Amino acid sequence: MAAASPSPCFSKNIPPSSSKSSILLPKSTFTFHNHPKKTSPLHLTHTQHHSRFTVSNVILSTTTHNDVSEPEIFVSRFEPDEPRKGCDVLVEALEREGVKDVFAYPGGASMEIHQALTRSNIIRNVLPRHEQGGVFAAEGYARATGFPGVCIATSGPGATNLVSGLADALLDSIPIVAITGQVPRRMIGTDAFQETPIVEVTRSITKHNYLVMDVEDIPRVVREAFFLAKSGRPGPVLIDVPKDIQQQLVIPNWDQPMRLPGYMSRLPKLPNEMLLEQIVRLISESKKPVLYVGGGCTQSSEELRRFVELTGIPVASTLMGLGAFPCGDELSLQMLGMHGTVYANYAVDSSDLLLAFGVRFDDRVTGKLEAFASRAKIVHIDIDSAEIGKNKQPHVSICADIKLALQGLNSILEGKEGKLKLDFSAWRQELTEQKVKYPLNYKTFGEAIPPQYAIQVLDELTNGNAIISTGVGQHQMWAAQYYKYKKPRQWLTSGGLGAMGFGLPAAIGAAVGRPGEIVVDIDGDGSFIMNVQELATIKVENLPVKIMLLNNQHLGMVVQWEDRFYKANRAHTYLGNPANEEEIFPNMLKFAEACGVPAARVSHRDDLRAAIQKMLDTPGPYLLDVIVPHQEHVLPMIPSGGAFKDVITEGDGRRDSPGRLHRGLHKISSLCRRSSSKRISRAILKSLIHLRMHVSLRVVNAKDIRGKIIVDDTILPSSLATTPTEDEREPCRKWEKPHKGESEKQDKENP
Repeated sequence: MAAASPSPCFSKNIPPSSSKSSILLPKSTFTFHNHPKKTSPLHLTHTQHHSRFTVSNVILSTTTHNDVSEPEIFVSRFEPDEPRKGCDVLVEALEREGVKDVFAYPGGASMEIHQALTRSNIIRNVLPRHEQGGVFAAEGYARATGFPGVCIATSGPGATNLVSGLADALLDSIPIVAITGQVPRRMIGTDAFQETPIVEVTRSITKHNYLVMDVEDIPRVVREAFFLAKSGRPGPVLIDVPKDIQQQLVIPNWDQPMRLPGYMSRLPKLPNEMLLEQIVRLISESKKPVLYVGGGCTQSSEELRRFVELTGIPVASTLMGLGAFPCGDELSLQMLGMHGTVYANYAVDSSDLLLAFGVRFDDRVTGKLEAFASRAKIVHIDIDSAEIGKNKQPHVSICADIKLALQGLNSILEGKEGKLKLDFSAWRQELTEQKVKYPLNYKTFGEAIPPQYAIQVLDELTNGNAIISTGVGQHQMWAAQYYKYKKPRQWLTSGGLGAMGFGLPAAIGAAVGRPGEIVVDIDGDGSFIMNVQELATIKVENLPVKIMLLNNQHLGMVVQWEDRFYKANRAHTYLGNPANEEEIFPNMLKFAEACGVPAARVSHRDDLRAAIQKMLDTPGPYLLDVIVPHQEHVLPMIPSGGAFKDVITEGDGRRDSPGRLHRGLHKISSLCRRSSSKRISRAILKSLIHLRMHVSLRVVNAKDIRGKIIVDDTILPSSLATTPTEDEREPCRKWEKPHKGESEKQDKENP
């Protein structure tokens, strides 16, 4: 926290000047004329009556030039020695950092900042309809552009509404700068109206935060905030600005140096060349190497592709790493982890060398840590030293920018080209066989639309070039599996935090940051409704955000776990109207209609392609409500804490699911192996009733039945299906071997 003694000077209102404005001009439009007296060009002023610009004591002349991609020079609307309000200093500091867009929702403690924003002709404010929408939009902007997203909120509830977004940005390493208004300094600590100690609240979910107690600190604090957000491992930074600081007059000093000696000293150094040589040697000695790439590789996609080209090593991506390497490439294994492809997880499980680049060995990737890559030597390169060895101990580790590390590795490999014989063709062939044996697939049921198919069609119609955002749940995993991302920053999702409601606001940020590109929010009905108010934002801002809503009337991922681990007992996961289950509820089309957003619904497979094409062809925003079955499961699936050997590849929530039958018979077999004969028949029948199976059993004796069951199984029609009793609905518990004699005791008590 940055703090300084309060200044006694308070302001009067400064009327906005209609004759002056800040501007950004390409650097090449200026001709510099040296002046004998003064220094560097810090402050530039421009009036409508002059065609020349004064920079301190440096004169600049202009020529017409339209190439805005060149470096720009900032031209202030204030004279260098002109006092201005703290809020104007704050806005100008943002302008000087290159900010063009902010996502800000006004309130009492931040209205001075909003007044200053109206005096800026550089910064556009996109008004969200909720502060959480604003922070998620700032995240989407940062994820899509690589430039820090900026959001602004008032004190109290406005500030606390940013918390989920800040936590999400920290876990996913996303650079954002959040600015909050605060009650005046003299009222801090008095429980004033809408006072919340947001610096304390966010201390553990931000990379750094500030409470500005001196108006003269604003230029330095803003500069530091952007540097912190972007450098090292990116992350969120919060600046809390009391209202009286916003109102105070000051002549800013833009020359203040940053005060981050401890942080600067801990930033990663250049990668050690000896360690890079050691990694190349390990590669040359391996037979089954695999690349495991994460979100840290987003900025080094070009170097990663070159590395793969030089080595021929297959690539498995984390959820956050999708797009860093093209998903459609023959060397791509797509996503690994809990819902990763069988062949990606097989590759890691079978590998003898795991190259972990820009990853943190997250539990959703590793499952059971001891079993993850248990046969492999591990090389871990990451920019954050805290991640190295935190979850999995590497054999070789480098704390460095992955871009620089890959450049170094590529340089060594290119120098050894012709001398280094790398041939992993047999390994690649082995993985190709796994791809053929265990492809991503799904079943179709009549006219129903498989959600996986909807994403495949979207991929085809956009040629894999759209920017995709998602909420959190089954639709998120299907979007990760079935859309073939070609480039980094195409895939925007809440990974570490798993924040529902992320999809639509993130799409807003992407549409603002990358105008002219196709932006599609693939969402679920549960996630979408959490920030449905942002439909108003895309309408008012005329943002061409397309929403493809996979609507199954349920919290799909929770339902999947209920089916798998809780005997399909529904515990508040149905989102429709129990009084009328035939009706789609709520009617998402009415939400869109209320906000003036065109919308349509599709429920038949044959109509889907035309409906998606219409969505893409319609100018501006559009919502397509795609009705999908709730029984679908995201597969493959490795249960939480499981290993590759536990992977589930079939089954869903339908009553006649082969996977469900297999699980039931496995449970019966397990019961038979550990139970005495008196308990077997009752336990078997209980399990089979739950499976909705009509069976005949032939029991010979306890010795024969242990290890085998003779079952004539026929699936009951749904009209004859039974509902599990309360006793059957008990949660699954891990079986523990009974003590000696305990089984006989139970048999006597429960004949």
